[in-house]
Amino acid sequence: MGGKNKQRTKGNVRPSSSGRAADLLARESGVVPGFVGFGVSTSSDPGYVPAVQGAEEIDNQVDADFRMVLRKLSKRDAVTKLKAVQEFGAMCQERQPDVVKGVLPYWPRIYCRISVDHDRRVREATQQAFEQLILKVKRNLAPYLKSIMGHWLISQCDTYSPAASAASAAFQAAFPLNKQPEAISFCKDEILNVLQDNLLKETADTLSDPQSVPEEEREAKFIRLLTSSLLALKRLLSILPEQDRELLKERLTQLFTQVKFWKYSKHKTPQIRGAFFELIVTMCEHTPQLIQAEAARVCSSVLLSIDDTDPVVLPPLWEAVLHILSCVDNCWTHVSARKGVMPKLWVLLKEGGRGLATSLHPNLLPFISKLPAEVTQPNLEFSRTFLTSVIQGLGSDRAKSSPSESAAIIFATMECLRFIILQNIGDEQEQRIIQNMLISEQLLPLIDRALGNPSLQTGPLFPQVSDMLLSWEKRAVGKEAPTFQRLLSDFWEGLGRLCTTYVDCVEAEQTPLEGIALLLQIMHNPKSASKQTKKKKTVKICFTDREERGQGEEPPKETPAVEEQHCPLRNGHLLDLVCQLAELNMVYVSDCESERHLRFLSQLLRAFPSPKVFQVLLKPEEMKPEMGPELRPLAENAAVHFLLQRVTVWLKQDNRKDTDFLVDMVFSSLQCCCSSDDKTLILNHISRDLNWSVILQLIEKACADPVRLEVFIGWLRGPVLGERLVGLAGELCVMGLRGSPSSSSHHAHGWPLISLALSQQHNNGPLIGKVHVEQIIDKLHATLSEAKGMSDAGNMEPLVTFISDVAATFFSSVTSCLLLASAEELLMTVFQLCAQDQTITHLSDALLLNLQHAYTVGIQSLITNLGAGVTEGTLLHNIALWVKSQLLTTPLTVKSLQLLVQAVESLAQTIASAQKSSCLLSQFICCLNPTEEEWSRIRRALLPQWVKHPLLCGRLRVTGEYPSMDVWRIRETNRLPAHLCVSALLGRIIFTAASPDDQQVEADFSEIPDLKHIVSEIFYGLQWCEEMELSPLMVCEYHKLLQSWSLEQRIHNSSLIKTTLLDTLFIRSQEEGSLWSLALAKYMQNSKTEPSHIKALYDNVESFFPLSEHSVSTVQVLCPFLASEERESLIALCVAELLNWQDREQDCTDGVWGCLAVLLCCLQADTAVEDEILLAVVATIAEWRNSREEWFLFNSDLGKVSASWLLLAVEIMRVLSWVVDNSPTVLGNTHWDLLLCSMLAWLETARENSSMFWNPWVQLFVCANCELIVRLSEFFTSPPVGVEEQLPPELKSEWKEFFLEGIHNLQLPMLIKIPADFTEPDDPLFPLAVLRAVGEALTYIPVELLTQNKLPPRFVADQRSSLPEPLQTLLNTLSPLLLFKARPLQLAVYHILHKVMPLLPESDSESASAKSDDEDGEEPCLSPPAALMSILSATEELLESILGGVQVGEFAVVQPLSMEHCCILGYLLAWKLLLTFFKASSSHLRAQYSLHLKKTRSLHKLLLHLFRLMPEIPSVPGQPAELSSKEPKTFFTESLSLSPRKTEGLQFEVPHLACSVYYGALKDLPAMVRLWWNSQEKRVFSTVDKFTSKYVSSVLSAQEIASVQSSTQTFENMMVKARSATREVIATYSVDDIFIELVIQLPQNYPLGSILVESGRRVGVAVQQWRNWMLQLNTYLTHQNGSILEGLSLWKNNVDKRFEGVEDCMICFSVIHGSNYSLPKKACRTCKKKFHSACLYKWFTSSNKSTCPLCRETFF
Repeated sequence: MGGKNKQRTKGNVRPSSSGRAADLLARESGVVPGFVGFGVSTSSDPGYVPAVQGAEEIDNQVDADFRMVLRKLSKRDAVTKLKAVQEFGAMCQERQPDVVKGVLPYWPRIYCRISVDHDRRVREATQQAFEQLILKVKRNLAPYLKSIMGHWLISQCDTYSPAASAASAAFQAAFPLNKQPEAISFCKDEILNVLQDNLLKETADTLSDPQSVPEEEREAKFIRLLTSSLLALKRLLSILPEQDRELLKERLTQLFTQVKFWKYSKHKTPQIRGAFFELIVTMCEHTPQLIQAEAARVCSSVLLSIDDTDPVVLPPLWEAVLHILSCVDNCWTHVSARKGVMPKLWVLLKEGGRGLATSLHPNLLPFISKLPAEVTQPNLEFSRTFLTSVIQGLGSDRAKSSPSESAAIIFATMECLRFIILQNIGDEQEQRIIQNMLISEQLLPLIDRALGNPSLQTGPLFPQVSDMLLSWEKRAVGKEAPTFQRLLSDFWEGLGRLCTTYVDCVEAEQTPLEGIALLLQIMHNPKSASKQTKKKKTVKICFTDREERGQGEEPPKETPAVEEQHCPLRNGHLLDLVCQLAELNMVYVSDCESERHLRFLSQLLRAFPSPKVFQVLLKPEEMKPEMGPELRPLAENAAVHFLLQRVTVWLKQDNRKDTDFLVDMVFSSLQCCCSSDDKTLILNHISRDLNWSVILQLIEKACADPVRLEVFIGWLRGPVLGERLVGLAGELCVMGLRGSPSSSSHHAHGWPLISLALSQQHNNGPLIGKVHVEQIIDKLHATLSEAKGMSDAGNMEPLVTFISDVAATFFSSVTSCLLLASAEELLMTVFQLCAQDQTITHLSDALLLNLQHAYTVGIQSLITNLGAGVTEGTLLHNIALWVKSQLLTTPLTVKSLQLLVQAVESLAQTIASAQKSSCLLSQFICCLNPTEEEWSRIRRALLPQWVKHPLLCGRLRVTGEYPSMDVWRIRETNRLPAHLCVSALLGRIIFTAASPDDQQVEADFSEIPDLKHIVSEIFYGLQWCEEMELSPLMVCEYHKLLQSWSLEQRIHNSSLIKTTLLDTLFIRSQEEGSLWSLALAKYMQNSKTEPSHIKALYDNVESFFPLSEHSVSTVQVLCPFLASEERESLIALCVAELLNWQDREQDCTDGVWGCLAVLLCCLQADTAVEDEILLAVVATIAEWRNSREEWFLFNSDLGKVSASWLLLAVEIMRVLSWVVDNSPTVLGNTHWDLLLCSMLAWLETARENSSMFWNPWVQLFVCANCELIVRLSEFFTSPPVGVEEQLPPELKSEWKEFFLEGIHNLQLPMLIKIPADFTEPDDPLFPLAVLRAVGEALTYIPVELLTQNKLPPRFVADQRSSLPEPLQTLLNTLSPLLLFKARPLQLAVYHILHKVMPLLPESDSESASAKSDDEDGEEPCLSPPAALMSILSATEELLESILGGVQVGEFAVVQPLSMEHCCILGYLLAWKLLLTFFKASSSHLRAQYSLHLKKTRSLHKLLLHLFRLMPEIPSVPGQPAELSSKEPKTFFTESLSLSPRKTEGLQFEVPHLACSVYYGALKDLPAMVRLWWNSQEKRVFSTVDKFTSKYVSSVLSAQEIASVQSSTQTFENMMVKARSATREVIATYSVDDIFIELVIQLPQNYPLGSILVESGRRVGVAVQQWRNWMLQLNTYLTHQNGSILEGLSLWKNNVDKRFEGVEDCMICFSVIHGSNYSLPKKACRTCKKKFHSACLYKWFTSSNKSTCPLCRETFF
């Protein structure tokens, strides 16, 4: 297809050349030809899948999709084949049976090829696809079965298990289990053909193409096929019925006579050898005559391979060995046992089976049992060699490291040893020699070996020996008694000598002694062999001889406990041996004080607590007791005597550390006592002066065994032990309180002993006496109470830890523990410790967790076992009272509140989980809930500063008399108000502990009567926190804590609360107003209350009248939710009240301001109202102006005016503001006069009372007045359409000429006076709201009033300035306020200065032109306004210290309204003003200013700071996801709002402002920014470039192009056009016959990158001149700080001057200087050439000469 390595186009179905040839032949002859490799037989199996269109009759049978898939199956690539097979399977599953049947003729050949594919995934997928095909075609597969079955059977024996399983699954899908032999039988000849070919004919090279398949892959495939074929043959023979096997006998004989077949037994691949031996086993079972016919080959192949130890081969090999021994009678005639087989076996056994003992050794007993006499002669030598070899295998590395290997060898050894003994039973000489050899040379050395090896001790050897002895003893009473008695006698004698050897030694080793003890113990009681290895299944051999009826492998029989009377001989021997060893052992214990012998003695006594043994241990002189009268009768018992005389002495030895084995001796001794009273007497006697560690061990061991515990209970509950434990508890507590380190015994064992004694139970009662339990608990409680008050935290910690652990154990284990009064008190104290702050209790976190666990367990026990209640005097009632007392009287911090809540919550959860009904928990919460009086008291205790925020925001109208300044100063405290603590705790308990899922609240709390009141108090507390605008840190933390608990969310989700809470909040709001009204508003807003629910709260709107302060607050919050008809009714009622104001008594201000307030609320809620009503209200206000002027507070001392009067004036202002905003046409001439004059009078009043601005109501008065001024300013600046004509004719001129000046002449000094009067912006008294209002109003000040301001003159010494005095004063007065820490003031100052900035450069341009033109020297530089530069210099160092630690390019997060925020805001605002100043400057002035910035490096510092303040991704927050992905809004695309009144989103203000300043710098000072960028290090350079290209360049380029397109500036002789799509500007210059076209291309990172200037058409200009001009334009655009238009203008002036005859400066080759835009003026006296002053200065300084650059004469 056009080259070997070319990629074939996907989907190219055009036939290749061979296909076209086939097509041609088919068309001509109508027959599809056969091709090589596809077969040309005339059978029904087509040779290939048809792909040509000539064979229509075949095409009709195969679906086109199937044809494509089948073609893919012939590809060589494994992935292609795998996908094709999977696709084939899926298609078989999905398509109709008729379609799938068409594939069947072609499937056998494909299946036979891909079922043996090299890739195992393909093989597995093939079988799965075949299963799908079978399920679809079913019986239709039958005609093709013979061609498939051979490979199908091979696939079922695939070496890859998943593939074999899949093939078997397909086979089962095709044939039921009973039909499978029939199916195999049907195809037996074809199967055998395939298998014979595979085994005898095929090679690796015939199976796969040597040219295309690697050798390794060919070999692997061949090996796999051989293995599968051998296994398939095995499967064929096992499945075929007997008669079919007979029919195949001749063909099988042909196969088995082939030499190649038998060579597979020696094949290098283990899998083939393993499969071969499996086949041999099957042949032995099913075709034994064939095996016997080939006996010579079979025997040599199998028996001579006996040393093959490959893990794959060994199991089938040994199975074959055993079958050959059974099947071939004369097998040993074909091989030499002595030379060929046995030597190999001995080597194998000596090496421990080479790691395969678990597979090999179970076969040894069947193997030797089948050996004929001629092989085993002489018996003695054979047995010795065999057993020695097996035992020697225990020394192999694998046997040492693997317990299972070792166990297999031991099992085999013992089985074979027992078998050989049974084979040689008798009294003949030879038999006796063999018996002696087996015991003395094999068994005893094996036991000796085990005694020195711990791993063999824990193996199955000792149980096996015990089992064997039991078997011998049973046989010792029959006809073979003498032999077995002799065997037993020899064994016990040998074992005695062996044990004595180890024991009779001063330095006896620990391991053999332990081994002896274990062996004797197992012999006595086989049950004690707990680690006995489980036997593996072995071949069971039944011995045929009459006298050998025993089984070759007898299972170990467990001896019953009363073995002695059944087997006296064995136990006699055993007990004699024990006594002998004990007596010998006691010598070393007594004389040498050997610790090891003492331990051995303890182990012996534990196994054999027999009086006979104790008798042996006592010396003759010790037999007579010398005891007290009560113990003397008991001491007659040898065991008791030994205990009192020996064991007690050993236990009391001071230097003895380990007493565990001695305690076991105590138990052994006491086992020989008869009655429990005797045992109690003995224990009381010995425990009086025993160590605590010993007593602890005694109790622990007694509790571990129920039988022992029953015996010991008399001693445990007796007074001796009880009094000692009470004394111990007292000592421990005293030592703990002193903080002194207790003695080691007390410290290590005292507390565990107390804990054990209290926690253990016997028959539902305490382990020790109840009296003693109570005494101990009393002591613990008293100690804990004392420790609670101590401050010495470090030393108390261990004591409290121990007590908490003991308490937890006691509460959890003893069910009736809390019936004791002392236990309840202890539990109460533990709870108090948990619930109190750690600064008081000095407890660590870990210890707190311990204590919490202790009281949780205690409460659970109390409720579960005793069903406790919450009635007076109960524990839960006392806890509730204590918690309530803590909340109401103890000042808590947030941390201590959290601890208390956590403790009570844990308690509530325990109550809820322990008792299914909520009754108990409801009672508990009722006890916690304060009374109504207590709630009222703690509400009043809340600080009153909350009023300020809602009052000034207009959300609440409230009066209050707080004349003192101190009331408004928030006292910084770290203690929380009681109200917050109570509501937090109750809320948490109700909504978290008791009802984790909100739906169950109703079910849980229907019994709590005060639920709605509790929830309403929670809302009250939350509202108070929200309103504390400048709240202490404590309240902020508390508020965050409550939000983290999401209490509000849980309340809103509760259906039960929703129904009652709204009603409760409304009633409280009506009765008390204030915070209740705000809480009601918040709840209605969050719960989205329906108007119908609101209407249900009151009868009608008349019920709110007469208006009080509380009802006004309530109406205000309800107004937005009321129906319009309701609001109209309210307006009608209010207007009626207002019009009849004179009918009221003298002082009716409360009613009047209330009516105005409600009226305004309704108007602000967009209620329709007629103009006549508004006119009547305004007329009423005008009437008040005449008759009640004092209500307006003109020229009043606001410090002496009540809050209600201030509120009345505020409401009048608000009503007038609303009228101006919404219905200005209502106002007549007199009304406007009233409005404007009142506004000015109020402002005058405010200015006179500036010292009272700390008062919130005075602040409200000023803010309302400023709001009115803002509304008027907006109104007169842009009146609504159609309104201006209806206004009084002189009104607008009066506003501009008189009122505007009056307002701002009062407001500007007020703005400056506030920071002078209130110097601390963080002081709660600081009037921030006033600053916001005044600042907002001053943004409307006309610039004329600023240039002619009447501020007191203010100048700075040594400040050079050309500005007029008013402007300089304004700058000097306002600039420092840019750094005052009050954001509204900073922004107000910025807005004022922003208005005057464009006027300032005019003064500099006049002074610059007045300077002498002949000034020599450096380029002239001018400083921007000094007042602003001083702000920059003051803040630059501060910013360096704030941002110094942040790398350029990283984003520094600034906390809003912090000191840093103020400093950065002032700095950036100053720069924004400076950029405005630059923009207004002319080109030559801008050059001088920029030179000054370059010298001071101010811009350099600014840019570094900006790249720390701008976010890495400057996207505007809160935009929709779709929008942000398509057209993202960034801080560069969106305009910045700098309103003084703004309070939301302040965290984004500095980043946005930084972006705005950077944008301005790039726009107005591009050359300087470019210069800075090029001077930066690589990292900063790259960061700036990426950021600017991504976010700024596109915006700036678009604006630059747009400004060119929209520019109205015209140039003589030059036309400028712009192309936005290509970011190009085209300038065309023409004069006379000269025509020049320039193309300016903006770069991607504009303005950082160089602007590309390309030449368009030019006519009449020399090339050199043209290049000069191009270079000049490039220089102007690169180095001038301005826009493209300004650069083009400069270039045009330069060219114009050239045409006017002005010569170029011969240094810069330009007429106009590139940076200061001057003409060449300095002329050389010799050559008369003129140069720029700046160029000459640079020339002289860089060359260090004063000669003319052109003629080299001295320049004068």
